[in-house]
Amino acid sequence: MKTILVTGANGQLGQCFQKQAKKYPNYHFLFCSSKELDITSKQSLEETFSEQNIDYFINTAAYTNVEQAEKEKEKAFALNAEAAANIAEICKKYNATLFHFSTDYVFNGKTSRPYSETDQVEPINVYGASKLKGEENIKSIFDRYFIFRTSWLYSEFGHNFFNTIRRKADEKAELNITTSQLGTPTNANDLAEFVLKIINSGSEEYGLYHFSDLGEATWYDFAKEILDYSGKIDQVTLNKTGFYKTLAERPAYSVLSKEKAQHNFGFRIPEWKESLHLLIDEK
Repeated sequence: MKTILVTGANGQLGQCFQKQAKKYPNYHFLFCSSKELDITSKQSLEETFSEQNIDYFINTAAYTNVEQAEKEKEKAFALNAEAAANIAEICKKYNATLFHFSTDYVFNGKTSRPYSETDQVEPINVYGASKLKGEENIKSIFDRYFIFRTSWLYSEFGHNFFNTIRRKADEKAELNITTSQLGTPTNANDLAEFVLKIINSGSEEYGLYHFSDLGEATWYDFAKEILDYSGKIDQVTLNKTGFYKTLAERPAYSVLSKEKAQHNFGFRIPEWKESLHLLIDEK
């Protein structure tokens, strides 16, 4: 039985992998929280690999607070870039396949068509820069990797836009949601399921990929759909705002092209509203 190690087990994406793993009883899953496995420590990684026969390393551990990264640049780069190099080195040493996650924020958002994997990168905030450096570190060390850039992740787990909007609706709050960014809300369960399907297929189509759900939306569109489908639209005052002040600059347009992933793997990617509705129905 092959072993799949998942880091960042208590994070949003890590919890989605725990949920999806139940569909794959033919694999041994090892879920590690940041306390159980410190990816910034080469010694911690070495100890884990020497004790376990790891076939696949799924790294969901990351520094994801886009705003705070502007104040904690060193910490963001330590987790998103330097740790990525540590993981790549240990995977190369022990011949494990690496799955790593990056972001649409590696782009500057100055285009008006979906970004492909070969488009010019130019991050405009610290978070995006740290994730891009992580990509570059992995690529420079070995070639048995799958890097997935994704966007606007949400799920039933943890702190995210989806859960915040639903909570605010229960509080009957007034919401001012920006229309100045265009991207794609992505159910983190879809990303986890896509990765596990790749592992199960035995694919060796290594490389950099884009993955998000299909379609595009503003944050206002996303909020409205959450409230509409949840039947909570009348519980809040929902306002559009063209500008929402943030410490970190965000790309105005960050829709990702999924053509490469769809072509190389052939798995269906759902439309974002469809996936959102399924999640709300589950809850």
